[in-house]
Amino acid sequence: MSTASATAAPRAGRPREFNLDAALDRAIVLFSERGYHAASISDLTEAMGVAAGSLYKAFKDKKAIFLASFDRYKQVRMELLEAEIAQGRTGRDKLHRTVAFYAQAAQGEMGRRGCLVIGTASELAINDPDAAERVCRSHARSEARLVELLREGQADGSIRTHIEPLVTAKTLLCLMHGMRVMGKTGLDPGQADKMVGAAMKLLD
Repeated sequence: MSTASATAAPRAGRPREFNLDAALDRAIVLFSERGYHAASISDLTEAMGVAAGSLYKAFKDKKAIFLASFDRYKQVRMELLEAEIAQGRTGRDKLHRTVAFYAQAAQGEMGRRGCLVIGTASELAINDPDAAERVCRSHARSEARLVELLREGQADGSIRTHIEPLVTAKTLLCLMHGMRVMGKTGLDPGQADKMVGAAMKLLD
């Protein structure tokens, strides 16, 4: 979703504009901290800084806000991750940066807030087909990216050729998501660094 503004007309008749991406960024924080069910429309209007009337002109209902927030979350996180990967010199270096990216996100305030993808998987995916589809798509894209980097590393000689890319990618993804879960209750930076190192030993 590109940067955009949504326009709504309050009861007084004067148009009211708000930046859609900025509002969704604030909704992401609320949904990540409280989950979908515990976040009410009044909570969302307050957090997003948007009047209820304007919000309903931009979104059909709370679920539509959530799905848009999920898509926005994935877009922003992937852009940040790709920028980090682009600094890597080899496939192994890029994989190290990827795992470290997740480890960093599992620390501090962001770590305690949690990952919206993981939260959605645990809270909604079992009963909501739309949420489940987004979670599955997110996992598939992340796994495919890891496979690409593993194969790149094997091609440039930084990762040994006996490594099975698909199985290793799935294992790394489980480890990275696990760090985000641990981050909900606090993840020590020193331990996180050691976990990254342990994950990279899978490539030896």
